[in-house]
Amino acid sequence: MAHLTYNASRIRGLSVRDIRFPTSLQCDGSDAIHPDPDYSCAYVIIYTDTDFKGHGISFTIGRGTELVVAAVKSLAHLVVGKNLKDIYDDFAATWRTLTSESQMRWVGPEKGVIHLAVAAIVNALWDLRARTQHKPLWKLLVDMEPEELVSCIDFRYIGDVLTKEEAVEMLKEMIPGKENREERMLSRGYPAYTTAAGWLGYSNEKIEGLLKQFMSQGWRHFKLKVGQDLEDDKRRCQFVRELIGEERTLMVDANQKWDVDQAVSWMTELSPYKPLWIEEPTSPDDVLGHAEIAKALKPLGIGVASGEMFQNRVIFKQMLQAGAIDYCQIDSCRLGGVNEVLAVYLMAKKFNVPVCPHAGGVGLCEMVQHLQIWDYICVSGTTKGRLIEYVDHLSEHFKTPSKITSCHYIAPKVPGYSTEMWEKTLQSYEYPYGSQWKELFKEGKYRDPRTCPPPWVEHREAGDITQR
Repeated sequence: MAHLTYNASRIRGLSVRDIRFPTSLQCDGSDAIHPDPDYSCAYVIIYTDTDFKGHGISFTIGRGTELVVAAVKSLAHLVVGKNLKDIYDDFAATWRTLTSESQMRWVGPEKGVIHLAVAAIVNALWDLRARTQHKPLWKLLVDMEPEELVSCIDFRYIGDVLTKEEAVEMLKEMIPGKENREERMLSRGYPAYTTAAGWLGYSNEKIEGLLKQFMSQGWRHFKLKVGQDLEDDKRRCQFVRELIGEERTLMVDANQKWDVDQAVSWMTELSPYKPLWIEEPTSPDDVLGHAEIAKALKPLGIGVASGEMFQNRVIFKQMLQAGAIDYCQIDSCRLGGVNEVLAVYLMAKKFNVPVCPHAGGVGLCEMVQHLQIWDYICVSGTTKGRLIEYVDHLSEHFKTPSKITSCHYIAPKVPGYSTEMWEKTLQSYEYPYGSQWKELFKEGKYRDPRTCPPPWVEHREAGDITQR
């Protein structure tokens, strides 16, 4: 099949939908900060004047998804009507346009709801690009010449740490052996760990059953949520350590729960259970706090892993500069899509910090496999000290879900970014009018926003809003 000719193609439209799953009913995804997440996403489809479409996702956890959807709609005019050639010939400029819209930037910039919206659009653009080239995204990235790939990155704010020239040289140094590394990803795959048994809301019985199931399948790396109650954490860590044995790896995740001193003292108490890392010990904006925690925990053999909630490449830059993280956890949606993620991988390479992506949410496993496989083939050249998070929740809603064999992600072969969802899923779980949500409202398991009046009254003449 011939490749799409960009010169003759343009984006004719963009749709965005609020897709939510009622995962809080089973405590799936629960942690010390987010006890009742409903895994969700803003789901973007980019339409061209051909048969090609691009599918993009930005992960959310329920309420607030409507804000991301609104932000996507406000940014859509920046890509709709554009020629694909103009977008992809200078992708860094396209990315900067999306992150620098003069009025929308004020409610960012490059962070929060706006950046999540940018991610959804940018991820859809990369999915579209990979589809038009008939390649999975990782292969598209691998086959790019170093100069072409680096041209996709906006180096503003990070040039003091990484220049374009340095980035190109990094990639050129890794060209030897690329074919062998690519074959390894296609045959053996990338090592993974699972969080699926470690949610904070799970009972001991459920944790034990899941751990035994995973161990029977060969899993050797497990993550456990902590941070709500110290004595309970000690009990749960001991319980899990005794189940998995000393030879398997345990990681723990506090999801930003603690102050700096509290993180150090809490993890000192948990150190006898030999966790490899503590993930998100404190505020994701506290660079110096992370550095202090990392320094204090190093003698205990505990690393600091973080990045799931880092706002942008600038925070990653500072964390790496300060030696504040031992494991760099990029998120495919928190950052502004693939372009910005590439920059973080290259900075992590310069600072010799392994990247272990955050995954597990709606579509995250599907996306990060592409990024980490590209990193192995073109940037790091190793899987040592590196793992991809894996949770199988909701994978059945994707047309090409991630494939796990012997606890390894196997490199996908289907063109695109693995982000396309089934139309039946979209119709069933679009909030609040999907058939599954209507049934949940009818059963009284969720408040129906279609019939419940809002808690405020808008006085249009006065122009103010008052509480009922």
